[in-house]
Amino acid sequence: MNVPISAPAREWLAALCASVLFLSVSIHAKQASPDPARAATEKLSADSELGKAPEKARAKPNPLEHDPDAVAAGKKLFGRHCSECHGEAADGTHRAPSLRDPEVQGAAPGAIFWILTNGIVWHGMPVWSKLPEAQRWQLVSYLKSLDPKSSRAH
Repeated sequence: MNVPISAPAREWLAALCASVLFLSVSIHAKQASPDPARAATEKLSADSELGKAPEKARAKPNPLEHDPDAVAAGKKLFGRHCSECHGEAADGTHRAPSLRDPEVQGAAPGAIFWILTNGIVWHGMPVWSKLPEAQRWQLVSYLKSLDPKSSRAH
């Protein structure tokens, strides 16, 4: 059964449909295109997760801090597990922040270990608790060895 629609109602309905379509396309385009300012903000908020590590975790010292082989082992692990997102030299990418950032470099080893163990899932950082504890501490050793100002990894 067809119900006749008046000309003004058709015009109003057509304008409404066009507006909804325009709004949908605009929202999709905004979500699809990366906004550099937004990406930078997200990277900074991912870094601020270090401050959320419990005090007990932050106070935990790196048991491999004085192990000369820990940095080299951590570098290998970083290349295998972390460089895809954080970059080969840990300078960051569009996917993950620089680990040479002063906030990361100034963080307690225990806070970095806590982040590695628990991840930051809502920012795409996986949980690495399945890596043996010694390997997570090797990663911490490598990350703490990085020069925050250099663009080259050790």
